[in-house]
Amino acid sequence: MKRETYTGPRQTLKLISKIFSTTILVLLIGVAAFLLYIGVATRLYATKGEKFEPKFSLYTIISPSMKPNLNVYDLIVDVRVDDPKTIKKGDVITFVSTSTVSQGMTITHRVIDIIPAEDGTLQYKTKGDNNMTADGAYVTFENILGKVVFRIPQFGRVQYFLAQKSGWLLVVVVPALFIIIKNIVKLINLVNVKDKAEKASYIPPKDPNKKIREEKRKKAIKNKLKK
Repeated sequence: MKRETYTGPRQTLKLISKIFSTTILVLLIGVAAFLLYIGVATRLYATKGEKFEPKFSLYTIISPSMKPNLNVYDLIVDVRVDDPKTIKKGDVITFVSTSTVSQGMTITHRVIDIIPAEDGTLQYKTKGDNNMTADGAYVTFENILGKVVFRIPQFGRVQYFLAQKSGWLLVVVVPALFIIIKNIVKLINLVNVKDKAEKASYIPPKDPNKKIREEKRKKAIKNKLKK
């Protein structure tokens, strides 16, 4: 297997360019996958309405109530909870609040207690890690949107940035054009190299009448000399 070696300044620049292109390509694939997931989820939600519950959901933290474990602009990934008994004390869940203070808002807080209701269902007492007191209302299972499985620190900034036209242009369009132009230049260089190689290795075909013309030329010269 042939390996490239980079020794001089020109080769170092080539290595940096290669790393930069690969990094941009990976980022573009990641952003495309993220946007594709959001687009598909949004379309399914628009089709099925509130009945649609995706297996995974993405949320951006916009308050410091869960510091230092979850910070503002952290992106969290939630997994859908199908069985209320799988939620344990210490789990961080995302839910629609029924508290008078935050009615209808989407909240991500930690479960600090689980209490059975009179009808046999479970109720969850929640609290923000950075809050002094627990939330004012219990969370019922039907209001739970998901359980946090991991977070991507500060990735919410990227989400907000991409939502702007300038952000979309800078993060997606410009790098994509860079890769396209670079590949076009590489293709042109390959074509030029191929043309030079073909010219260098070109052997003109033999002329079958060349010998006859040469004999006639010599004969004509001899005749002139005799005169």
